[in-house]
Amino acid sequence: MSSNHAPNHPKLKNMSSIADLCQGLVETEKSAIYPLVDRLIRLILTLLVSTTTIEQTFSAMKIVKTRLSNQMEDDFLVNYLIVYIEKEIAERFIIDMIINDFYFMKK
Repeated sequence: MSSNHAPNHPKLKNMSSIADLCQGLVETEKSAIYPLVDRLIRLILTLLVSTTTIEQTFSAMKIVKTRLSNQMEDDFLVNYLIVYIEKEIAERFIIDMIINDFYFMKK
């Protein structure tokens, strides 16, 4: 076999992690030759983050969803959950700025 194949490529030998392998496939342009392998590695790398995000969302929904909020429209509940989950970002907003934005939207 020649060194053009992924298993024999010098840059792809002795990889210490899946992330290194993913990066090596892109750098050697082997990701275009092995798109399914590249996609599988990327899915594996994002699985932990995706699972954590889903768990945080359900945890937040348990906190937010009370008897009163059971009667809310779905769109309002979704928007409320986004603000609750991303509260670090939402804390940066100043209420007066939001009110002014809505005021100027009327004009």
